[in-house]
Amino acid sequence: MWPTVYKPGTNKKGKKIGRGFSLGELKAVGLNPKKALKLGLRVDKRRKSIHQENIELLKTILKKTKG
Repeated sequence: MWPTVYKPGTNKKGKKIGRGFSLGELKAVGLNPKKALKLGLRVDKRRKSIHQENIELLKTILKKTKG
């Protein structure tokens, strides 16, 4: 499961695979970076953007691991 990021200047038309989830996206679902790494998720500490589709992806991953 890879996060999606947008290429600069493309108005959300140019998607690409990101290096990891941003700290803001992890915080939105209640994860800290250490716990995310234990779950096998990649974390990109440099990225500041928060995308709703990445938050939804994290929620589904958490549901699968808990249930």
